[in-house]
Amino acid sequence: MHPVAETIQRLFPNGFEKAVEWREDLAIIVKRGSLHEVARFLHDEPELEFDYIVHVSSVDWPDDEERFEVVYEFYSIRRRQRIRLKTRIPESDPVVDSLTDIWKGADFMEREVYDMMGIRFRNHGDLRRILLPDDYNEGYPLRKDFPLQGKGWRDTFEFLNETAR
Repeated sequence: MHPVAETIQRLFPNGFEKAVEWREDLAIIVKRGSLHEVARFLHDEPELEFDYIVHVSSVDWPDDEERFEVVYEFYSIRRRQRIRLKTRIPESDPVVDSLTDIWKGADFMEREVYDMMGIRFRNHGDLRRILLPDDYNEGYPLRKDFPLQGKGWRDTFEFLNETAR
């Protein structure tokens, strides 16, 4: 197992689920209740120093009990190493802790995941729509059960055109 994964497993035994290495990339899967503390460790530990947040994304697994996967990718500028931190959450409670208090750059990325997938980020200081109009309530366009033709998309497109004029 990768040394960083071994350290996470040792320090966070109740939160660590597994580590996956592929083409020299490391992904660590943690329980959602441990996401924040593991992320804080990856950021603050001097020997790791993952100081740059690359992206936040989400994956929809509609047939799984824990339907959504939130994926964070971090990079250590000094060490030139990247890591992904993943957690799964159920559709019935699509909430996970925000990491904006650790990486300010998570702000807009978490808002995009919220807007497109409907995942809420606890303790996010400004969790509101970033891509769709504030009054859009026709679902979440990146979920796999969202209709290919969209819901109310024509109205949204017309709204955007009017706003641009």
